[in-house]
Amino acid sequence: LCGNKKNKLRTMELTTSQKSAFISEMLSSESGINELIRILLNTFSKQERSLFVQEHKGEQCNGFRPRRWRGYGCSFELRIPRTRSGSFEPLILGILSHQESERALLLHELYTRGLSCEDIGAVCERLYGHHYSKQQVSFLSNTSKAEIYKWLERQLSPHYLAVYIDATFAFTRRGDGVSKEAYYTMLGLLPDGSREVLCVVNHPTEGALNWEMELKALKTRGVERIDLIISDALQGIERAICSAFPQSAHHQLCVVHFKRQALNVVSKRDKAQMTQELDELFPIRDIGLTPIKAFEKLCTFAERWGKSYRSFLSLSSPRNIGYFTYLRFPEEVRRMIYSTTWVERLNRSYKRTLRMRGALPSAGAVVFLLGSVAREMTERTYARRLPYFQERSIK
Repeated sequence: LCGNKKNKLRTMELTTSQKSAFISEMLSSESGINELIRILLNTFSKQERSLFVQEHKGEQCNGFRPRRWRGYGCSFELRIPRTRSGSFEPLILGILSHQESERALLLHELYTRGLSCEDIGAVCERLYGHHYSKQQVSFLSNTSKAEIYKWLERQLSPHYLAVYIDATFAFTRRGDGVSKEAYYTMLGLLPDGSREVLCVVNHPTEGALNWEMELKALKTRGVERIDLIISDALQGIERAICSAFPQSAHHQLCVVHFKRQALNVVSKRDKAQMTQELDELFPIRDIGLTPIKAFEKLCTFAERWGKSYRSFLSLSSPRNIGYFTYLRFPEEVRRMIYSTTWVERLNRSYKRTLRMRGALPSAGAVVFLLGSVAREMTERTYARRLPYFQERSIK
């Protein structure tokens, strides 16, 4: 509204039809709508303060302070009324704070879905009528980053039926160079059948010593007992697990990795027969096979196939009995504990988020993105309880 119209409103008594015509005129243009909204919000806040002062004896008005409001393609300055004690907070201030929280959540969701800071700024300009620079988007997402880091360091359950461990690799900028670095993930299975991501941690490379350190770190966050740990056949991983949880944890090597590596060695004409024999080596149905008997069958398998493929002779190594730990457990849970498939699926979700970004500016930025995916999976997909897993069924 121009100054003359404001003065007329103060001094003139308008009829209902005049008020209607005046409002219609204001609503005929975008600037008029924005100005009408601004006047209404300022008026409501001022009247709210008047009622507050009347109800609180001794309280006094103390001017106004500016506050920028953005939304639905418009942007304007509001006058937020104050009181002498500072205890008054108008309703509109709560609405603005809620809107800012929603905006921060939107930025977080867009960022974790793979949009760049530049893309997010363009989306916000379309929605809120204000362009956010890359630096502003990064600043507004800092709150979300703090929440993710805090979640990744939370206290954990004292007991897990199983923990799946695996590392994924992502291009990471460190100093002036870019290289693929390892990001360690642990997925825990709780006694009630639900799952949760326990950690997302960066190390430049994957190694057993790093896994030992991260497994021991679980104890500082409240973990006392793990019944079973599932991993790939990384050299030295058995020692790392025994060092971290010497009394409680059984260890299962990933059968899917074993089958994949075996099939990669043989020629195309032998793959069908090899696939059939591998399925017989690692049965799911309960046929009374113990880990020791299964390992003996593996040794026979290795000796026979080693005549054609010398690399199979190494399968007789005593450590490979670890591929048959799953036979100690009930039939209905074996398929879900004899490989690291669950955590590999999580790794694929990580990859989808990272795919659009190339090399991220720091390891912290990667951990934030992976941690965001991990928390969402934990709160949604993994919160569903799996019926076959109960504390009694995996002992």
